[in-house]
Parts: sequence; structure tokens; C-alpha cells
Amino acid sequence: MKNFSWGHGVVIALLAFIVFILSMMFLFPNGQKNSEMVTDNYYEEELKYQDVIDAKKKADELQEKPVYSQDTKGIKITFPKDYNNSNTTVKFVLNRTDDQNLDIKKSVQLDAAQSFTIPAQVLKVGNYTLRLSWTKEKTDYRMDYDVIWK
Repeated sequence: MKNFSWGHGVVIALLAFIVFILSMMFLFPNGQKNSEMVTDNYYEEELKYQDVIDAKKKADELQEKPVYSQDTKGIKITFPKDYNNSNTTVKFVLNRTDDQNLDIKKSVQLDAAQSFTIPAQVLKVGNYTLRLSWTKEKTDYRMDYDVIWK
């Protein structure tokens, strides 16, 4: 090479940096492969979030709260004795942390023991967020659980 100076090195370094940045933009345009919003209606739910905050606060103030447990049959939620299907409506959303295709959203009926079970057959090994919401006598409550299904 004739007349290669430090100025040429700086230009080559800048061009290499520009090529690197452009390749990152085209090779990874959407960031991480499975990074998704937890919900499709994010903005609508954000507007309703004060209701969620109020429901969580009311649930925290309860003397007796629903009890979460898991075993080989699935995830079981047991409510206090004074809850039943005539005075309580129960819904849950089970969000899969890494794949929204595995999310489960359902309204449920309580059994004779004031509980319900999410069966193991619908669960895959991994992390979930269980959002349990219920209405008892026209008052909304909500509790969130981090669930690791093994």
C-alpha cells in the first residue's frame, strides 16, 4: 500500500462502524424474537388501570384472601368460606411470560369447596403471571401471582 496514513485508518474505522450499525438494524429489526406486549389492547387497559389499582388495594385490605397452591393436578385457588357462585363472579388470566399463544383467559365457577383448579394439561413448563379478579357484592378485587410451573 502506498501512502497509507492515520487519516485513512480513521475513515476505514468510521466506515466499519457505519456498516456494523446498519447490519444490526437489518439483521435484528424487531429486537428480541419473542418480546411482545403482554396484551394486545395495551392502551385501553392502561386507561382502566386506576380501577385495577383500586381492586388490588381492596384485595390487600381483606382479612381472608384467596389461597394459591399447585400440585400435579394443576394450579388451585381456594376462596374463603363466605364466597359462592351466587355472590361472587371469578375470572382469571394466566399470561405466559415468553409466549402469548399459551395465555389462558377464563371465567370460572367455584366448586363446593369454594375453589377452582386450572388443570395441568393446559399448562406448559415455564413462567406465568396469574391475574385473579373477582367481584363480590358489587365490589371488585384483584390479586396477581407469579407462577413457575414445573
